[in-house]
Amino acid sequence: MRIYVKVSPRSSKNEVVKIAEGEYKVRLTAPPVDGEANAMLIKVLAEYFDVAKSSVAIIGGKSARTKIIEIC
Repeated sequence: MRIYVKVSPRSSKNEVVKIAEGEYKVRLTAPPVDGEANAMLIKVLAEYFDVAKSSVAIIGGKSARTKIIEIC
């Protein structure tokens, strides 16, 4: 399954909000430095979809706020 995610780093809490089918907004406490936000994004999405972290991959937009995520 592929989803589009808009990431908001440096938020007050980690939160996943479904906007539409296949589109999510994720708030992260991690800053967008040295891949910290991407690592936390994978962790938060794995918990949200109840899958292993290895089943979540960023396939597009690694340095952008809008990302394409593959969940196996």
